[in-house]
Amino acid sequence: MRIVLDTNVVVSALLTGGGTADMAVQLVVQGAATLLVDSRILAEYDVVSARPRFALYSSERRLLLELLQRLAEPVVAAPLQLTLPDLEDRMFVEVALAGRADVIVTGNVRDFIPRDGALSIPVISPRAFVDRMRR
Repeated sequence: MRIVLDTNVVVSALLTGGGTADMAVQLVVQGAATLLVDSRILAEYDVVSARPRFALYSSERRLLLELLQRLAEPVVAAPLQLTLPDLEDRMFVEVALAGRADVIVTGNVRDFIPRDGALSIPVISPRAFVDRMRR
């Protein structure tokens, strides 16, 4: 399965090892899913996970981000004219569409509901993704 992981899933995986977000990330690490990224997404993973409020160990954070970058399939995405509640999330949709992702996995599904129509790609929670992969 080809997926795009929203930053909140990666940060949650780092904060709560063994939780649902961590299980979703582990499916990528185990090779059960192909992570699609571009340089903007990788940069956001890095910047957001480095925020002091998360108090993540630098070495653990760096190891996971480097592993995800190595395992991920890079995608070149064209800009879209899409209005989402949070315009910063548009890059995830752009990569998902350009990389022919099966799903976008996010802890904030409502942030991916366009104001001007529906997405042509499913947006699901980490729990729904893990459950789908277990079937």
